Amino acid sequence: MFSFIIRRIGTILLTMLCLTLVVFFLVNLEPNLKKLAISQTEMHTSAEQLESWLVNHGYRQNFFVRYGQWLGVVPKQPITDPATGKTTQRFSFCNDPAVPTFSGVIEGDFGCSTKFKTTVAAKLFPALGATGILMLCVLGVMVPVSLLVGILAGMREGSRTDRVLSIASIASTATPEYVSGVIFTVIFASWLGWLNGSAASASQGITFYNFTLPVITLAIYGIGYIARMTRASMVEVMTQQYIRTARLKGLSFKSVVVKHALRNALIAPFTVIMLQFPWLLTGVVIVEVMFRYQGFGYTLVEAAGNNDIDLLLGCSLVSVFIVLITQLISDVGYAFLNPRIRVQ
Repeated sequence: MFSFIIRRIGTILLTMLCLTLVVFFLVNLEPNLKKLAISQTEMHTSAEQLESWLVNHGYRQNFFVRYGQWLGVVPKQPITDPATGKTTQRFSFCNDPAVPTFSGVIEGDFGCSTKFKTTVAAKLFPALGATGILMLCVLGVMVPVSLLVGILAGMREGSRTDRVLSIASIASTATPEYVSGVIFTVIFASWLGWLNGSAASASQGITFYNFTLPVITLAIYGIGYIARMTRASMVEVMTQQYIRTARLKGLSFKSVVVKHALRNALIAPFTVIMLQFPWLLTGVVIVEVMFRYQGFGYTLVEAAGNNDIDLLLGCSLVSVFIVLITQLISDVGYAFLNPRIRVQ
């Protein structure tokens, strides 16, 4: 198991390196650099002035040199003022060094945000923390409800309860977040006036009033998906020989389900639950913009809309890391739940 984890960590690092190189290339294409220069100067700035801005801020250096500087394996060079010959910081609002030094992702420096006029870390990590709170609330609602629905449906395959819960699960899975979010906002915020249609005030304090709609919007889709997987797994386990043997021994139906069927039935749903983290990262982009919740998704949209290159790179790095690390946790957890995988 230890060697397996080490190999997977090595694969994760190599994958992150390759993906960040691709993203770095895409966000540094010429049209993006031109848009960035225009957004940082004026709309009617001449082409020569735009080119001068890009040169003075280090965007015209060799591609691999810039990528190495972003990683932190190549020293960052300060900007030299052509008029005075003195070295200055690349951005005055950031903590870029005024002398050559190693300062990149490896050293914990994610660069400067040209949109928010601060360091990427100062903007990215608070937003990531806000999204983490939202995701924990979603998982706290989604996982227990979906497991309960799936177990109840799987215990009585073919019954009226199974059919009703299965139809509800399929309907929720077929409804994307941008549809359910609008429906919930119209019903609960506009018509009934029970809940706030915006989560912008959640940064000052999370309440049931301002946080329920985004949580339900994200959870409703995942509930149906996990419930269907749990039901299928539960139906398969309930037909196994050891379940029949336990029932023939005179054990109660509740004891058979809780002590014998449930653990084996949760192996497949566990993997699905862990894979919800990558889906939640994409789901929060829609939901956070819809409800004006200033988390990771909202920050990503703002960075993309304003050609904030360093912030975009930071968001992509965090996204890749979360996706890969949750897959590793899923594989390890699956091995602990399934003894046959552990032996192999």
